[in-house]
Order: sequence, then C-alpha cells, then structure tokens
Amino acid sequence: MVISLLAVAVTVGIFLGLTVMLLAAEKRLVDYGICTLSINEGSVVFEQLGGITLLSTLYENKVFIPSACGGKGSCGYCKITLISGGGPILPTETPYMTRTEIKSGVRLACQVKLKENVEIRIPEELLEVKEYKSVVSLVRDLTYDIKELNFDLISPEEIKHRPGQYVQIMAPSPDGHVFRAYSISSPVYEKNKVQLMVRLVPGGIASTYLHGLKEGDEVIFTGPFGEFKLNEDPEANVVLVGGGAGMAPMANIIYTIYHQWPDRKCHLFFGCRTTKDIFYFENFETLSKKHPNFKFTYALSDPLSEDEKWDGDTGFIHLSLDKLLPVTHKRQAFLCGPPPMIEAVIEILKDKKYRDEEIFYDKF
Repeated sequence: MVISLLAVAVTVGIFLGLTVMLLAAEKRLVDYGICTLSINEGSVVFEQLGGITLLSTLYENKVFIPSACGGKGSCGYCKITLISGGGPILPTETPYMTRTEIKSGVRLACQVKLKENVEIRIPEELLEVKEYKSVVSLVRDLTYDIKELNFDLISPEEIKHRPGQYVQIMAPSPDGHVFRAYSISSPVYEKNKVQLMVRLVPGGIASTYLHGLKEGDEVIFTGPFGEFKLNEDPEANVVLVGGGAGMAPMANIIYTIYHQWPDRKCHLFFGCRTTKDIFYFENFETLSKKHPNFKFTYALSDPLSEDEKWDGDTGFIHLSLDKLLPVTHKRQAFLCGPPPMIEAVIEILKDKKYRDEEIFYDKF
C-alpha cells in the first residue's frame, strides 16, 4: 500500500514537473519580442509585440481591412499579399485561395502570426478606411424581417464612398467584438449619415444586435470597403439585380445615378418570394415617373394564394432578366444577393456577351 502511494506520488510529481517545464518552454518559444510590420514598401510601418495575428496588428494600429468572421478564418475576406516573413501558407487558408493567389503570396491576415519582421502589400485605398462613431437616428421596418437603419455620423462627421460600397459594423459577441459587412443604401451625396438595410438572421450576432437598436444608441463601424465602381459615362447603361437585403447597394446606385445623370438608362431587377417581401416599390414608381429611363421589375418566386392580385413577373429573377434585358454596347451590371441567384444571373449575362470587367457582385 505504501509502495503504491509512493508510486502515485512520484508519477504526479513527474507530471507536474514536466508541465512546469513545458509551460516555461512555451513562454520562451512565444516570446517573439518586438516585430516590424511594413506596408506597401514602407509607406506605413508599425512596431508590435509579436505573437498576435497580422489582422489584429492592423486593427490595433487603425488599419482596417475587410473581415466578416472576426478573425476565425471562415470568411476569406482579409486577404493581403505577403512580401516577406510570415512563414508558409497554412491548410486553413488554401480553401479561400486560387492557384494564382497562392503563387502570388496572397494570405489571410487572420491566419498569419507576427513572429518576425513582416512586409505586406494591400490596396492603397484600404489605408484611407476609417473608424466611425455614429448615433442611430431612424429605425423602421421595411418587411417582417428587414429593417432600415440610419446612422448619423459623430466622428468623423462625413464619409466619402462609392455607390455600392459597404461598411463593417462592430457588434458585441460572447467572444468579444466582431465585424460584419453591410452595404450602404444611402446615396453618396448624403455625406453625414450611413443608411443600412438589415435582414434578421436567426441566431446572427450582428443582425440580432442591429435589430435591437433604438434611436439614440451609439454604433461604431469601419469603412468604406468594396470593389463596385460605377462607370461615370452617362451613355453606359446600368443593370441592377438583387434580392432581399441586397436592395441596399441597388438603392445607393439608383439614387446616386439620378441625382447626377437625370436621363441615364438604368433597369433594376429585384427578386422576392412573396408580396410580403416587396419594399421600395412605391419609391421606384415615383422615381420612374420623374426619370422615364429608369425601369424596374419585381418577380415573385414563391407566390402565395393571397398574392393572386399580383400582376407582375413570377419565377426566379434571372428569368425576368433573360426576357427583358436589352442588347446594349456600353453597359455595367451590379448584383447583390444569395450565391445561387448570382451564379444564375452571371450565366445569363455571359450569354448576352457581358465581359468580366462589366460585372460586379456581392454574395450575401
């Protein structure tokens, strides 16, 4: 009995000793000291205690790049080009990369730790992205699950963005703050506010937070982000295709166009399941009477019996697009909606000889 107890004590002692040694070794191994992060050939340089990710390093130093998942490596948005340092690409990154990107040194900033001096390259416009403090000035229901929210800017007092860009809302979560992307629905000439359209996603961290806001609440967001670039040639026709909360960038583009080019041609195609999902219809009726070159088509994909009075299109919105899209030479298409809709629409646009550079899209 005494021998058994002694053996147990020795085993426990050895285990505790090894644990202490491993902890001490780990502490030494993760002590990377001060590392340097150089951006765009040294145009911006930070010194940071090593051991955290490049994404955290950038955010701590007020350089904001896209990231929708809070740095968990599940969205693939936080792409940077690694020039030197950072180690080899990880298996967690490759599903979000093309072969060309891998060969070019593209990495996910949330998966690369700052363990040594690192040099990266990012688009110059991301260095202009800012953090905004705002106050909620309007909350209203657009449908049973989509709210429209206005955020009046406190600091900075103005925002400059292109039609169709988005911001990233900072929302609280059990694991700390996370950022989620939402397209700006207010037109570019309204510089003192940002308007969003937010669909409530069951269990969604950010949408639940945003749907719970009241007038007077303060909200922080970063932006603007996004690749949408509206052709400023008034002769270029604009085609917009969206569904649900994908109306946000469409509304931004439409009202921006008719503020600047009253006679420009633009056609919106918008998909809804039932009439309960329709919103902004009256707004666009009013706009089309003022600007005859603005056309809009709504289509119901799953009409209910109570929708029998609906006299518009039915079926998926890409079918309406295929039927009504005119043949033009100068043109652009902007798409925002669920991935299956985007893929179906792109196929039709390609059939109608749209080039890749004429098509912009966000999959939400």
